[in-house]
Amino acid sequence: MPTLYFGDNLDILRDKISPESIDLIYLDPPFNSKRNYNLLFRTPKGHESDAQITAFEDSWQWGDQAEKEFEEILKQPNTSVAEMIRSLRQFLKNAAGQDSDMMAYLVMMANRLLEMRRVLKSTGCLYLHCDPTASHYLKIVLDSIFGATNFSNEIIWRRTTTKNDYRQGANNWPRVHDVMLMYYRDRATKPIFTQLFVEYSTDYLDKFYRFTDEHGRRYQLDNLAAPGRGSRGHPQYEFLGVTRFWRYNKEKMQQLYEEGRIVQTKPGVTPRFKRYLDEMSGVAVADVWDDIFPVQGQSNEFLGYPTQKPLGLLERVVNANSKIGDVLLDPFCGCGTAVHAAQKLGRDWIGIDITHLAIKLIERRMREAFPELQFQVEGTPRDIDGARDLAFRDKYQFQFWACALVGAQPYRGGKRGADSGIDGVIFFQDDVGAAKKAIVSVKGGEHVTRTMVADLKNTVDREKAQIGFFVTLVPPTQPMITEAVSAGFYESPHSGAFPKVQILTIEGLVGGTESPKYPDMSRGGLTFKKTKVEDKGGAQGKLF
Repeated sequence: MPTLYFGDNLDILRDKISPESIDLIYLDPPFNSKRNYNLLFRTPKGHESDAQITAFEDSWQWGDQAEKEFEEILKQPNTSVAEMIRSLRQFLKNAAGQDSDMMAYLVMMANRLLEMRRVLKSTGCLYLHCDPTASHYLKIVLDSIFGATNFSNEIIWRRTTTKNDYRQGANNWPRVHDVMLMYYRDRATKPIFTQLFVEYSTDYLDKFYRFTDEHGRRYQLDNLAAPGRGSRGHPQYEFLGVTRFWRYNKEKMQQLYEEGRIVQTKPGVTPRFKRYLDEMSGVAVADVWDDIFPVQGQSNEFLGYPTQKPLGLLERVVNANSKIGDVLLDPFCGCGTAVHAAQKLGRDWIGIDITHLAIKLIERRMREAFPELQFQVEGTPRDIDGARDLAFRDKYQFQFWACALVGAQPYRGGKRGADSGIDGVIFFQDDVGAAKKAIVSVKGGEHVTRTMVADLKNTVDREKAQIGFFVTLVPPTQPMITEAVSAGFYESPHSGAFPKVQILTIEGLVGGTESPKYPDMSRGGLTFKKTKVEDKGGAQGKLF
């Protein structure tokens, strides 16, 4: 069954995934490019600054965790990997002799790639999506883990149009592409690969397929002469008065001539082959992909995720290197494009991510795209005991998870500082005009009081919100309930009255006995962009 795991992918690869059980791995790990990725949810105009959350910071620093993983690599059986990572560490030290952030990134990747090779079938394939800031180092790491002979391709994906960086004084060519490094587990096993094709361009057709027969079929006149002038063993003979080394033997040439497939425009002219357009597959996809456009804000598939890859990109990967029923693994799931492509094309899948935010986004995406899909989610709280454990271990991840329970997006990135009294926000539009909002306050402690509810009531007024949700790990007291009731009601123009402050328990939300009450959003729920419903999975996608 398709499965989504929350947690560190290193632990899950080691503990949950069996050796040689995966057919295809696609990973799009955070690039070591010093960028903060802000996740902008779909929000009404003017609210973007209030709705940012840092999904992750893709800046790695050497510390205790990097040192621990470095020692693990040195102790594993593949001595060539240990020697490679030891040499890279020495090479990448900065002028002061300190370990670099790049080295921390490579150690993290090497440890995980070792596990990915372990779980990959002998006929399996791996695509590592990266950018040019680290691709050259990652290729060295991959060569040492998979073996240089198992390298297949460095695929260039043009992810954006040419930038006008020169106007800001840039002294480099505009950077417009990403890299995908493709490796097989073992090329000797004849792994799965299907050559894909794209349609010919109009210019190409006008130039080369200029003729049309009496049935309306387009064709071109192609060369029949053998390449290499006989050096490859092609026969030489006279045909229609012309002696050449030909691509076919004399019997085959005669058969083609009788079928009307060989044309001689006048005596003495070299005969040519009539090649019909409808018999051609198209242009073979090569290792430069400039025909798949990036996901932009106006795109129908845009979910608001800053590093979201287009579905077509992943469909191409899945179609080329797997078959129906195979298992795809994405250990850095992000917003779930790879598992979406796998499900759409009839593959099984496993996704892993280390943030509850990403897991909830993927859950929402998959349930909206495939309403009948059954899949497992492992590692997230399923009951009140699991919720207490998460709140104890990481209160910020607990807040992300609790916000998702009520359909809210985390507020201001869960910044670890002053508490604004808001942990989540829901934008809605229950009438023509300005967007409205509900705010969420999450309490993961064992002690909640009436004053906390009063604080939310005041915050609702201060923020000019319509509704406030007080989400608590423990049952509310009677004074808390009384305080919430004293806030009164929000009168929706078309949906009736709703309590302005609502207390919701984690136990009730997880168990399905409680749910937030807010206006009908059929006029425009704005918190999350909906994923379009896909056709039922299970069919091979078209190659064009």
